[in-house]
Order: sequence, then structure tokens, then C-alpha cells
Amino acid sequence: MKDKTSSVNNIYKLDGRVPISKAIPFGLQHVLAMFVSNLAPISIVAAAAGLTQPEIAILLQNAMFVAGIATLIQLYPLWKVGAKLPIVMGVSFTFVTVLSTVAVNYGYPAVIGAVLVGGIFEGTLGLLAKYWRRIISPIVAASVVTAIGFSLFTVGARSFGGGYVEDFGSAENLLLGTITLGVCLTWNCLMKGYLKQLAVLAGLVVGYVVAIFMGKVDLTVIFADGIVALPKLLPYKPEFNMGAIFSVCIIYLVSAAETIGDTTAMVSSGLNREISDQEISGSLACDGYSSVVSSLFGCPPVTSFSQNVGLIAMTKVVNRFTIMTGAISMMCAGLLPPVGNFFASLPESVLGGCTIMMFGTILTSGMQMVANAGFTQRNVTIAALSLSIGIGFTTASEIGLWHIFPEMIQSVFSANVVAVVFVASIILNMILPKNMR
Repeated sequence: MKDKTSSVNNIYKLDGRVPISKAIPFGLQHVLAMFVSNLAPISIVAAAAGLTQPEIAILLQNAMFVAGIATLIQLYPLWKVGAKLPIVMGVSFTFVTVLSTVAVNYGYPAVIGAVLVGGIFEGTLGLLAKYWRRIISPIVAASVVTAIGFSLFTVGARSFGGGYVEDFGSAENLLLGTITLGVCLTWNCLMKGYLKQLAVLAGLVVGYVVAIFMGKVDLTVIFADGIVALPKLLPYKPEFNMGAIFSVCIIYLVSAAETIGDTTAMVSSGLNREISDQEISGSLACDGYSSVVSSLFGCPPVTSFSQNVGLIAMTKVVNRFTIMTGAISMMCAGLLPPVGNFFASLPESVLGGCTIMMFGTILTSGMQMVANAGFTQRNVTIAALSLSIGIGFTTASEIGLWHIFPEMIQSVFSANVVAVVFVASIILNMILPKNMR
């Protein structure tokens, strides 16, 4: 009995054996938390490029397969590529605006070419992280993590209301999100032991069932694409446009900042320690080179998912084998269309009911990191000023502040609180005197 209990408790350890029957539910919980968000960016960019629905369906299938591969590399590194941490990877929302612009102006093959070159750029930058890592001080990382938490609040609210649909904020969507959130909270209060950490999965399952009875799920689409389908390599031949490549590489720097923040938050909240240079280097290298693989399958860049960082902050489940079962599930979803269609049919309001609290935990993790860095006058100045500029200048009602800047600058910073906080905190960290007492 002691050995069995010990193996179950390994879910709270980075390495260690966990019974497969216990690992799978936690792995599925991670997949369900990010699945819809993994598919949405592709749909937006592909639509901007004028691709047909069958073409988009192929890309969605490829995206699930690539996300599984990238997650496996983060968990079990190849050489120096990968952080050996429970980081879940998926297609990034950060690139949607710039890639949509590239798609409209130059076509989808130019999107793939820019993603490929940009991925090599970020991956190489990651391998060289030891030479520039020192500029990311603890207070800079803490400010970025806090900004990520703030940036996700609107994402959680949008999902809670039903996502980008005509009936956004309808009584049905709000009721569905509330029921899901209520199940998560009730489960968390009543369950004990490792079962307590499955609150999100319980909410997703109950919410999905309720959504079926409410007519919010179309079950006929699950088997619409056949039973088995292999991912298609090089569905589009890359084209290399220097303007597109330059614009996308700039966004890769923003994505790198988010990955540093996500990885730092995960290590801080899940492993209760500071992140190492090797882990930052590996996570960024995986971010970049996995994006190269993603481009070969016709998909946008992949990156760490903040939803899953929030889930780890809530549950403290950091076991790599456990998260690996989720990665395998994503790959199966890419090979078996019914599995992917089932996951994709999860209503946004159900997802919002589960994630709205998870996003809050990222913010609190950032606050804890600020406290750990110390409330010196210098640290307080960096955090306070970078956050006030980042949040204030990117609020939708104040976005006009950026109208005098070139279009490329606007596309990178005007609506991206994380990018602004990252740049502002680094500049302040470099110019402020070390001793401000």
C-alpha cells in the first residue's frame, strides 16, 4: 500500500513513476485546457489567406500532431533543444495579427517561409541564451509573468461568454460557463488527495455533457472526416519574402519573452525554485526549432501555453510522464480525426468556466515572484512603471496612443501588453542605478 501511495504522489514530482491509469486523466486535463486555443489561430490566419475549408481541415489536423511533438521535445529534450520541464506547447496566438497581414499581402506560402526562418532565428537565440540571459533579471521576469496574467484575463472572459460567436454573452453561454466553474470549485472543495487536482477535468466533462443537452455541441461532425488520416508534410511550398521574414522575426522576440515568462512562472509555482539558464535556453530552442517543424506541416509557430502554466500553478502536478500522456493524446488527435473533432467540439464557454481562475493564478505567481525579488526601491520602480505603461498603453480604449508610430511598431506593441512590459522592464533594468536607496 505504501508503494502504491508513493507512486501516486509522484505526480507532484518532476520525475518518477506514476500509474498509467492515474497519469492519463491529468494528461487529458492539460489537452482539454488548451485544445480550442491551439486550433483557433490557424483558422484565423488561413481564412485571411483565403484557404478553403478542406485545406484548413488538413492544417488543423497537422497542428494537433505538431503540438504533441513539440510538447514531447520540451519534456524529453533532443540534445540542448527542450527544457526537460512539463511545458505544454501549441500554436501561438501572438503571431495572428502579423501572419494575417502577411497572408493577405504575400500569400500563405510566404507565411510558411517567414515562420521557418523565424523559427531558426529564435531557436538559435535560445541556444545562445547564456550570453544575454543576464539582462532578464528576477524583477524583469516577474514583471513579464504578471503581464501575462493580466493579458489572459480578457481571453478568459471572451471564452466564458462563448468565444467569437454571434451569441457571445448570451444567457446560455453564461449559464454554461457558470455551471462549469461551479463544478470546478465544488470538486476542489469536496475531493481529497490527488483527485482534488482533477477539478478542471471534472468541470470540462460535466460542462460538455450539459452543453450536449443544451444543443451547443454538434456530435455529427465527430466522424465527418473519416477514422484515420496521416498528417500531410509540406502542404505548401515555402516562399521567402524579406519584409514578411523581418516582421515575423520581431514577433518571435515577443514570443520568446512570453516563453521566458511562462517557463519562469511554471518553475516558480510548480517546482518552488528559480529557473536555470539551461532551462531557459532549452525552452527557447524548442520554441524556435519546433516552429520550424510546424512550418514544414504548413502551420504557424508553436509556443508554450499559459493556460497549462496556470493549470500547473493550481494543481502542482509537474510529473513529466503524466504530461507526456497528454502529448501522446494530441498526436493521436492528429492521426485520428474523430478524436480531434471530439476535442474541438468543446464549447468555448465550458473552457472559459475552467480557465478563468487558472489565468488568475498566473497573475498571483507573478506577484509572488515580485515579492521574492524583493521590494527594493529599484525593483518597485521597474515593476510599477513597466506594468503601468504596458497595461495602460495597450488598453483597447487608449490604443490610439500608438497612431504616430509605423504600422510595424503598432502591430507588435499596440495591443500586446507582454511585449511592452518586456521592453520597458529591460530598459529600466539597464538604465536605473543599482543602488537607489
